[in-house]
Parts: sequence; structure tokens; C-alpha cells
Amino acid sequence: MITLHRLGHTDEPFQLNPDLIVTIESTPDTVITLATTAKVVVAESPEEVAAEVRAWRVEVLSEALRNRRPEREPSEPRALR
Repeated sequence: MITLHRLGHTDEPFQLNPDLIVTIESTPDTVITLATTAKVVVAESPEEVAAEVRAWRVEVLSEALRNRRPEREPSEPRALR
């Protein structure tokens, strides 16, 4: 989740699932359209929102790589009897 602030409520942060973001527009306020068709007007610029999404994705992928099981060594061929 990324932390954003609704326009006019900068002292009240909220969490947004970046996987729901469809578009980010500057009209001149930043309007985020979600996959649910809901729109959220935020205090951050489109560039700031995009940077938050990128940082979140890097964190998720880094954690996934850290938690990945080590690959197994290729098994040695069995000796013929």
C-alpha cells in the first residue's frame, strides 16, 4: 500500500492499493482513477504518486526475491550397477 493525502486533508493520510490505479491525471489537481471507477483527488503530484508506486513495487519484488527458495542443485546421475 502507498500513503497519500486527500486534497485539503493533508494531515489525514490514507493507504491506497496501487494495483487498483488505472490513471493519474493532473486537471490541475491530481485525480487518481481506480479500477472500481472511483476517483480520488490527492494532494501529491502525478510524479509523486508514480514515484510512490515505483518504490512500492521495488519493495514488493525485493521482498519476493529475498524470500525465494534457493534453487536446488541439479541431482547427480545415479551410478550404474
